[in-house]
Order: sequence, then structure tokens, then C-alpha cells
Amino acid sequence: MTADKRLNFFELGALGFLLFAMFLGAGNIIFAPMVGQEAGTDMWIPMSGFLITGVGLVFLAIVALAKTSGDVHRMASRVSNKYAIVFCLVLFLTLGPIYVIPRTTSVVFEIGVLPSLAEQDGAHRLPLLIFSTIFIAGTIWLSLSPNKLVDRIGKILTPAFGILLIIIIVTSIVNPMGQVHEPLEAYQDGAFFTGFTEGYLTMDAAAALVFAGVFIQAIRSQGVNSDKGISTVFFKAGLFTVVALAVLHISLAWIGGSSVDAIGRMDNGGQLLAEASRYLLGEPGLYVIGIVVFLTGLTTNVACLTAVADYFARVFPRVDYKVWVWINAVLGFGIANLGLETVLSAALPVLFLLYPLSMVLILLTLVDGVFGKARAVYVGATVATVPFAILDAIRAANVDMSGIDSALGFIPLFSDYGGWIIPAFLGAVIGYAASKLTAGQPEKITEQSMDELADEQAEN
Repeated sequence: MTADKRLNFFELGALGFLLFAMFLGAGNIIFAPMVGQEAGTDMWIPMSGFLITGVGLVFLAIVALAKTSGDVHRMASRVSNKYAIVFCLVLFLTLGPIYVIPRTTSVVFEIGVLPSLAEQDGAHRLPLLIFSTIFIAGTIWLSLSPNKLVDRIGKILTPAFGILLIIIIVTSIVNPMGQVHEPLEAYQDGAFFTGFTEGYLTMDAAAALVFAGVFIQAIRSQGVNSDKGISTVFFKAGLFTVVALAVLHISLAWIGGSSVDAIGRMDNGGQLLAEASRYLLGEPGLYVIGIVVFLTGLTTNVACLTAVADYFARVFPRVDYKVWVWINAVLGFGIANLGLETVLSAALPVLFLLYPLSMVLILLTLVDGVFGKARAVYVGATVATVPFAILDAIRAANVDMSGIDSALGFIPLFSDYGGWIIPAFLGAVIGYAASKLTAGQPEKITEQSMDELADEQAEN
């Protein structure tokens, strides 16, 4: 076997920028400014909670994936191979053409394009159609050559929007817009947990499961092929990514916190960033933030489309990767034109179903040495999590949960989408005890990779 290429600083940096770009979508940059503006002098409290779930859990997901060569199907097959098939199918469709691609396209349109259009109620369908056509076309072009992602995104697009963001952030530090005010009522009590749950809802930890396969291909394209070499590069790039995300979110919170005197209170983070950019840089500031949002959305879309097409091409190898790119892009294009509100309301319950299940897989993979990789532990934790994940999905669909909340309110964090945590832990403990009682020692799992699944599909 050929020895791994020793990557220099700039090659590692390009891979780090690529991974950073995968996670940094348009939605990520609009949360922290609003926290900064509303929490004011206490912004560090909710932001610390957000950084734990919105950034820390991403790093844990990366470490877990490095242990399984970035193969989420292999990770999920630790529960069972049938579970892995269903879980991965729903995961990749949701974080691809059904939700993330149309959501990102719609968010970029509403933040980067809509403010420039004349006020015409309900008359934005045609502009959305035109914009989404151009935006999705660019996504397709970049996704058709996944071996060039490092050059096109890691070396060009990410540094480009990074420089623009730095200009805005540095300007806000050198010439502050005003003083940081006292926190609003919403952030005077329970501020930490408010930030904690917002970071939880970014879904970036689940997204890591989708992006890992494509990112590992990018590592291989740089001449690193051994499992050890891939894991090492993955870890280094992941460390760079979480540090960069943390610094970015803290900086954006500062912009929001110092903006009240200059632009007043805003209704959402997109509006806040746009007005803050206009104040800091003049009218060109609107174009700068528009370009930032466009580029961050484009890189996220490319990451999602590439990952989903790669997954389906590996599981169903009779259909070429490029065909899967077109299929998923067209599906995402169609859903995007239903409008952002429709996309969010329709897909949100599925996200709340997936996230607890994703977190269980990630956390158990991190500590599987403690329980000897016993399959019963994975099964026990997953079975205990499923009912609460379903209830979270129902709550996210705005169904009245008052009766269930009253009955299960004694479970910690139940009403805050965290009711699955204690049951998952107890399920894992019961699973481990059961494996010890029935077999004398934990039953070790038999993993199935995506490639093995593809071989089965090809034979059929």
C-alpha cells in the first residue's frame, strides 16, 4: 500500500476550510447576533450554552465518525442493519433535498435578495423561481465534481466569505456601534438553557453524519488513504472547524450586543446583520452581507447535495453519482419554491425525530470501549429514545401536547425537547445488564458498511 502523503500547512488549512464551510450555513450566522442584542451584557450566558450544543456536539460527532471511517451506515448498523437502512435513508433525504437544500435556498433568497425587491405582497414567487434556478444550477455545477471540492470551496469560496465576515467583525470592534445594554426579560431567567436548546436545534451534529463521507473522500483526494491517516486529518480539520465556529459566533454576538444604539431592536438575525452591515460599511454593507449569505448558503447546499448523491450512488450503484445529483437537486428545487414557511413547517417534525437518535449513536460510539461494543446497549438506548423522539416530533408539528406534558412533566427536560436523555441512559444501562445476564459477557456488534450494503443491492 502506498504511504500517505504528508500534508503541508496550506493543504490541511484547505481541508479545514472545507469542513468549516460545510457546517456554516446561512442559518448559523443569524442566531448569535439576536442573542447578543437581546441578552446584552449577559450574552455570555446563553452563548456558552449554545457553544456546548451548537459547536461542542459537532466536535464529538467528528471524533465518533473518525472511529468508524466516516461511515454513518456502519455506525447505525450497531443497532441493526435494518435500522441502519431506514435511519440513513431518512437522515440523508431530510438533510438533503427535503429540508436543508430548499431551506438554505429560501433563506438566502429572503436575506440576500428579498430586501432589494420592491414591496409587493405575495408577488415574490417569480423572483424566487428565477433565483432558485440560478442558485441550484450553481450547486449542481460544484457538486458534479466532488474531487474538486477542496480546490473550489476549501481554497476559494470559504476564504472569500471568511474575509468578508472578518471585515464586518473587525469594523464593529474598531468602531463600536454603541454600548451593550441590559438583557431583555426573555434572557433574565433561564438564559443558559435558552442558548443550550437553540444550539441543539441547529442540527449540526446530525449534519456531521451526512457530511462525513464526502469529507473523507476529500481527504483521500489529497493523497491520504489509510484509516489512521484519515482519522488524524479528520480530527485536525474538525478541531479547526469548531474553534472557527466558536470564534465566529462570539464575534457575531458582539455585533448584535453593540448594535442597539445604532439600529434599534430587530425582529430577526438576518435583518439585524443587514442593518448592522449597512451602518458599519455604508450602503455597500448590504452587498457585503448579501454575498456572505449567498456564499455560505452555496457551500452548505453543495455539501448536502454531494453527500446525499454519494450516499445513494454507493447504496444503489446501478444509478450513477451524477444522476443522483440531478435527481436530488431537482427535488430540492421544487420544494424550495413552496416557500420558506412551508419548508420549515413540513420538515421540522422529522428533524426533531432524527436528532435524538443521531445523538444516541454519536455518544455511544464515543464510549463504546466502556461497554465492550455490546449490541444490546445500542438497542436499549435506541428503543428507549424512539418514543420520546416521536413525541418531540409531534410537539414540533404544533400539536397540542398539554395532556402529555402534564403526564410526563416529571421527566427532566421533557418540555424542552430533552426528555429522551434520561430514558436513553437507562436503556443503555438495562441493555448492558441484559447482555451480561444472557451471555455472560457483552455481545460484540457486527457492523455493515455502506460498501457492503451496496454489494448486497448489486447482487439483488
